[in-house]
Amino acid sequence: MFTIRKDINWNEPHQCLIIGVFDKPAKLVGLAKEADEKLDGQLTALVKDGDISSKKKAVSRIHTLGRLGTKKLLFVGLGKEKELTFESLREAFGKALKSLKDARLTSVSVLIDSFITDELDVLDTGHAFGEAFALANYEFAGYKQKSNEVQKEISEIIVYSDSEPEEVSSAMQVGLIFGKATNSARNLVNIPGNLLTATDLANYSKELASKYGFELEVLEKEDMIELGMGALLAVNQGSEQPPKLIVLKHQGKEEWKDAIALVGKGITFDTGGYSLKTKTGIVGMKTDMGGAAAVLGAMEIIGELRPEQNVVAVIPSTDNMISGNAFKPDDVITSMSGKTIEVLNTDAEGRLVLADAVTYAKQHGAGYIIDIATLTGGVITALGYDMTGAMTNDEALFEQVLEASYEAGEPIWRLPITEKDKERVRGSKIADLNNSPGSAGHAIMGGAFIGEFAEDTPWVHLDIAGTSVSEKATDLGTAGGTGVMARTLAILVERFDMDE
Repeated sequence: MFTIRKDINWNEPHQCLIIGVFDKPAKLVGLAKEADEKLDGQLTALVKDGDISSKKKAVSRIHTLGRLGTKKLLFVGLGKEKELTFESLREAFGKALKSLKDARLTSVSVLIDSFITDELDVLDTGHAFGEAFALANYEFAGYKQKSNEVQKEISEIIVYSDSEPEEVSSAMQVGLIFGKATNSARNLVNIPGNLLTATDLANYSKELASKYGFELEVLEKEDMIELGMGALLAVNQGSEQPPKLIVLKHQGKEEWKDAIALVGKGITFDTGGYSLKTKTGIVGMKTDMGGAAAVLGAMEIIGELRPEQNVVAVIPSTDNMISGNAFKPDDVITSMSGKTIEVLNTDAEGRLVLADAVTYAKQHGAGYIIDIATLTGGVITALGYDMTGAMTNDEALFEQVLEASYEAGEPIWRLPITEKDKERVRGSKIADLNNSPGSAGHAIMGGAFIGEFAEDTPWVHLDIAGTSVSEKATDLGTAGGTGVMARTLAILVERFDMDE
């Protein structure tokens, strides 16, 4: 897809040439300056007059009127050079690429060096472009009848840079891998619950295992009964669909030790059970497996890049339905760990399936645990729709997750777990734990509950209830599933070093 060149032929008929322009002072650099010279300084004049905007994420199209082989030049405003970040650069690329969607192009060219700063080198820039290309062009295919019209898509990207072609190409390919894997996670979140059951999720995981050579284990209901996974089985009681507990292993070291466990909630549809959701609150509950989607997206990146880390992905999957067999408020269930749980809210089911999954991850040698879940509406009340909530029992592990989230552009905010919070979770009069101590500190109660099963193993909990779905399109995607945390988890694994 990427062709890297050092020299440009200005007579070549590029369909569109993408150029970056900085603000204050507005300037064209490198080959962009050469294009300006070919046009007798008219580009500089257009920048000064504001016809080519250098403001952040502004997109300006200029026709060359036959003066160059390229018919159109597309300028991307980058704002002040010192203020340009990887995230803002990626968004600028995304906006520019989205502006070309209706142009029916099959090829674009980019002067990648015109986007470089002192802080962002050509490798950063190449990665940002590759990632933005995948993310901005994503669309969920859906289930409408298809038009017979042939859709044109960009299949070739010609990149001009003075840097080593292999390095530029590699950076762009890695960015593309990150973007495509995020789109895979988005797809999973967007699929309706009747078309993505726990069995379907297991079959998808089998395909990943086959493609990337992961070790695969899928526990069936009978296996769970034998292992005593009473928490996961309780949530599944009302369903006609069998539960699955999916395990994927990537062994990046000679010895299987210090494995990083990625545990993703895989509730394929959540009615709330007998603690039934409202008629409006139940809509969209096909997305309650966003944590599983993030983990599978991360495993796709891990499969492509093969980091030298041991990783175990654990996904507990079922739907949460109502029937004569469904579990009820006031039930007491026994988890795989042996801890008993008083159920006061059947809509607090995510923490139950994660309890058994975290215990099972520890049995697979997890030295570190990160769980990811669309767990609580409380995290939305606390942090809104742009920030993932986080809790932890280990400062060093949390710092690594935090750094990875910054690099991925997927911000997280830490919420506390105090001893009094733990006491509330342990507050049942008839069982070891209570799955719903009340609405106060709702998000914290969910995290504190899962922490009871992580115990002394370093652990971070990520609540993506607010960030897993977007109600509106962005520069890097459509409305719907975001694939949030797939990139953060992959970066964490790639950069993981607890000796720092």
